[in-house]
Amino acid sequence: MKDKRILYVSSEVVPYLPETEISSMSFEAPKMVNKQGGQIRIFMPRYGNINERRHQLHEVIRLSGINLVINDLDMPLIIKVASIPKERIQVYFIDNEEYFKRKATLTDEDGTLFDDNDERAIFFAKGVIETVKKLNWSPDIIHVNGWLASLLPLYLKEFYKNEPLFTESKIVTSIYNQTFEGTLDKNMINKVKFDNVEESKIKILEQPTYNNLMKVAIDNSDALIKGSSELPKELDEYLDASDKPVLQYFPMEDFADHYTEFYNTKVLD
Repeated sequence: MKDKRILYVSSEVVPYLPETEISSMSFEAPKMVNKQGGQIRIFMPRYGNINERRHQLHEVIRLSGINLVINDLDMPLIIKVASIPKERIQVYFIDNEEYFKRKATLTDEDGTLFDDNDERAIFFAKGVIETVKKLNWSPDIIHVNGWLASLLPLYLKEFYKNEPLFTESKIVTSIYNQTFEGTLDKNMINKVKFDNVEESKIKILEQPTYNNLMKVAIDNSDALIKGSSELPKELDEYLDASDKPVLQYFPMEDFADHYTEFYNTKVLD
């Protein structure tokens, strides 16, 4: 992977949030590429329960300050950055007072999904892309992890389809078993349509369930990875029926060679 540029976009990353399959792999995969001489950037949301002082986050003024339009409202984008200790890996945090200040990630203290998680997902996707544009950094691979990041492939293929920086970028999405019950806001499809995304591309989001969000990500990715040993049956079948390259699940201690080979032979080839 020497000199390859890989953008990792994740809803959660160790050490900023507790260990899960997603947060651990969103650290281990970039670390692996970094050791092989690749260039990496990691992006995640700046949730309010991330301790900024402990992790030494600081705002990057030259990247902050633009507004993203979400459902016809201007929402200021704030970019913060931190370095993972000992790894010399930079992590960029997408922040906004309205969406990410609350002291939790995706649910309240009763485990109920936040009402605006759909808008947070849209903001996160657009925020990552706009920031990478400002960095003028053209990735060879964009690797997406977690359902809050799942709109990124759609926005790259539709809203930003004429953006030259991403013309050669290949999108990989890892599918995990970290689901949620019920649906996001039923008006989500109209908020995405507001960004001139054709209804035919997102009709499935009339029911914004976990499975349907991930199906949209699958449809707009170039290659896919099974990130959990067991996936919801509906998603497993959808993956197997896709005409995309699919890497089967490998546990943390055994993933590195398989990911490297998959990147080199199935994604970049």
